[in-house]
Amino acid sequence: MSDGVRIPDVWMPPEPGGIGARGRRGGSGRGPGRGVASLYSGNARAVMFRGWRATASTNWLIVVSGFFEPIFYLLAMGVGLGSLVGSVAEAGQHVSYAAFIAPALMATSAMNGAIYDSTWNVFFKMRFAKLYEGMLATSLGPFDVALGEIALALARGGLYALGFMIVMQVLGLNLSWWALAALPAVLLVAFGFASFGMGVTSYMTSFQQMDLINVVLLPMFLLSATFYPLTVYPEPVQWVIQALPLWQGVDLIRGLTTGAIGWGLAWHVLYYAVMAALGLVLTTRRLRALFLD
Repeated sequence: MSDGVRIPDVWMPPEPGGIGARGRRGGSGRGPGRGVASLYSGNARAVMFRGWRATASTNWLIVVSGFFEPIFYLLAMGVGLGSLVGSVAEAGQHVSYAAFIAPALMATSAMNGAIYDSTWNVFFKMRFAKLYEGMLATSLGPFDVALGEIALALARGGLYALGFMIVMQVLGLNLSWWALAALPAVLLVAFGFASFGMGVTSYMTSFQQMDLINVVLLPMFLLSATFYPLTVYPEPVQWVIQALPLWQGVDLIRGLTTGAIGWGLAWHVLYYAVMAALGLVLTTRRLRALFLD
């Protein structure tokens, strides 16, 4: 202009198929039918490290607070109420009430750490921060994002389990050397819940829908033989409880920490392996359908 005032550049949306359309149909060739390369670039660690740095800088207090919840339950129920209950029959042996509920609380701790990281955190990143849209506009594929976020949730669940295992050892609640195998078992439990948690969250569109997660988790926590032996329930109810994923983890970890080892524990491992695999498939497909198709 003649008066020397410069008009600022105006941003214009890119044409279809251009830079702004990367990762979508007609863009960078990452639409349906483009093969494994469109799903996975082998860089899931970048997603996990980004989440870990964000957690360490802003959300570390929330993570630390989640560690103490199962310990408070253990002290109140296991030590406090346990002095009145006495011993509990478990797999043909009698163990203290604290030793009975401690592995259940460990499994619950891993579940909570994995679930909350793969649901509420993912919900915010997906619906408000629009973080995954930016990630998938790079060379990352939906499987990278799914695996990275699940690994982050797995790390949180594993930290909770490791800390709780130390507390159990100090209190003398690990009754067998098999308790060392409880740590990888807990990671498997966290993996199963995290993979499905992220997939289910992809269907949520409001905070009211997210509250349904607690509606499911709380009854499962109370009913999965956490505080009472399975035999106190009527037989039809027992079959329902045994189908719950948390009960599978509780029975697996309880068998390891009390030394009640049997082939039945292998079924629990298979249950979670299938659960984790199906969860990864669900999450990957949902991310692809939401942001790439």
